Amino acid sequence: MISTLLVVHNVKKFDNTGEDLEDLISIGTIGLIKAIESFSPNKGTKLATFAARCIENEILMHLRSLKKTRKDVSLHDPIGTDKEGNEITLIDILGTEADDVIDKVQLKIEKSKIYKNLDILDDREKEVVMGRFGLEHGGEERTQREIAKELGSMCRGFRKGRS
Repeated sequence: MISTLLVVHNVKKFDNTGEDLEDLISIGTIGLIKAIESFSPNKGTKLATFAARCIENEILMHLRSLKKTRKDVSLHDPIGTDKEGNEITLIDILGTEADDVIDKVQLKIEKSKIYKNLDILDDREKEVVMGRFGLEHGGEERTQREIAKELGSMCRGFRKGRS
């Protein structure tokens, strides 16, 4: 007869995940129940072999779901303590305001979108867009006048597009 010993045996494989063993045993037990409910003896597999695979799969699915939910981290969540025992947050390590970090991330996202769409522009338009948004020359944004001077014109079309 299959018992929870099979669950405990399979849970030991996941001892290094940092998850509570009792939680993993509960998840493994769900896998055992699913195995018993869906087992078909005429397929030539032993129940213990089939159940072990179901237990392992159930635990793996649980661990994957935990990974997905752990990706969202607040800049203000504690990530450790300093020498005096005070909580340290990610924003403390970054040494800047949260709004500044968000603005920088947003800017990088916007620049990435611009890069992806540059191929639909002709060379002159690319030069204008890249210069204006700091996508070249070390990331420094240039004025319309500076770009026009480099291109040898006043860039009237650019001026019309901005207004």
